[in-house]
Parts: sequence; C-alpha cells; structure tokens
Amino acid sequence: MLDQDRTAIHEVMEQQTISIAKAGIMTSLNARVSILAAANPAYGKYNPKKTIEQNVQLPAALLSRFDLLWLIQDRPDRDSDLRLAQHITYVHQHNVQPPTNFTPLDMKLMRRYIALCKTKQPLVPQELTDHIVSVYVEMRKEARVSSDATFTSARILLGILRLSTALARLRLSNVVERDDVNEAIRLMEMSKESLKPRYETMQRPKSTSDQIFAIVREMAPINGPRVVSYQEALEKCARKGFTPEMFNECCKTYEDLNVWLVNNTKTKITLI
Repeated sequence: MLDQDRTAIHEVMEQQTISIAKAGIMTSLNARVSILAAANPAYGKYNPKKTIEQNVQLPAALLSRFDLLWLIQDRPDRDSDLRLAQHITYVHQHNVQPPTNFTPLDMKLMRRYIALCKTKQPLVPQELTDHIVSVYVEMRKEARVSSDATFTSARILLGILRLSTALARLRLSNVVERDDVNEAIRLMEMSKESLKPRYETMQRPKSTSDQIFAIVREMAPINGPRVVSYQEALEKCARKGFTPEMFNECCKTYEDLNVWLVNNTKTKITLI
C-alpha cells in the first residue's frame, strides 16, 4: 500500500472523516462506511511462522483498526479440491452454474431486508453495559499472559459494541441483547484463533472437552471452595467458540470421571 493511501485510510477508519484539499478549498466530509479489505500474502505464500503484519506487509496500527481479521489459507484437502475441480469443469463445459439442492433468495427480497435493517438504531441497556465492561476487563487480563499475535486494546471494546449493534440490527431489534454481545465476542475470539500459527508441533492436539475443562478450571477460585457458576461457564465457553452441546458433553464426561459435580438444577459446578 502506498504511503499516501495509508495516511488517507488511517483518518477514515479512526475519525470517520476524510479531508479534501481541492482548488484552494479545504474541507472535511463524513465517511461513515464499513470497510471490507482483502490482502494477499507477500511473495504469494503465507508463512505461518511469521506474524500477520509480516505476511501482508501492513503496519499493526492499521490492522488494529479492523474489528475482525480472518486468515483464510488454501490448504490441500482431497474432498474440497475435488468439489472445486468438478464445479470449475462443469461451468467451463456448460457455461452455467451446476444445479443446487436449494433455492437461492431473491435479490429484491435481500435488498428490502437490508434497507429495513438500516432503519434500526439499537441501544445498549444499562444492565448489559456492566456485562460488556466486565468481559472486556477479563479479556485484558487474559491478554497479559497470552502469546497471541493480536493486542487487546480499547478498540476491541468499540468493536464489540459495533458488532453487537449490527447483530441486533440484523434481528430488526431496537435493543441489544446479551446473546448479541456473546456472539460478537465469540466472533472476535474465533478471528484471533484463525491468526494463530498452524505449523505442526510435537504436542498432542487437545480435544474439545479438554479445552472446555481448562476454561472452567481457570474460573474456579484458588482459595476456598472451588465452585463455578454453570451459566457463567457456559457463556464464557460460548464466547470461545464452543456450542452448548459441546459444553454439556464435557460436563457429562468429567462428571463420570469424578472430576467435578454438577447439581441437579445446573446452576453450579463443584470441582473435586
């Protein structure tokens, strides 16, 4: 990216304005838009041993202004490669899309739905504000001991608010709900997960139940009775990308192993 383009996009993404100097007139215009950007890795191949900044050759100050960063790699997979090859050869031979098992939505309906979503301006209630603040503080605490390539800053908090509002707008709602916040945090956690290096190591890969158990164990207090709120553990695991079915299966597995006990009303988990 050229230096002048980088300077221009910095102002747009930070201040949501753009300065124009033309014919001796200097003015500042609003630029409240959503930015969707795609970047190819340097030298045509992504190096998992380098950071995202080194691979795409963009500064961290610019990348931190994006709410979500997704890494999509073209890994060899026989099934995916076979489907892609069959699709391309069919289109090349018949000049039409191959038949599908579903009926796509009408574009007129999609345009009407998007236009209706834009009319909504959801608000964050006061009781949900405290939840967002506590989650952000917890994310900052975890970032101190984490080895992620991304940095948890106040922009993460603004990103959570923007994503939560957008999810409520998709539901055509005027109020942001707790599920919207949890889904926004889950998207951020999964985007961070996609940036982690994927090169092979000698460590044994952890199963889903092991990862959920590690999360619940970290929530248990060190001193006193080791009791964890069932709902809080479920919400935290959901923010990490795990479904309620995975959480329930993990609870049953470790309860059978006499590692913890779940009460009948499913309100607390007691570690043995």
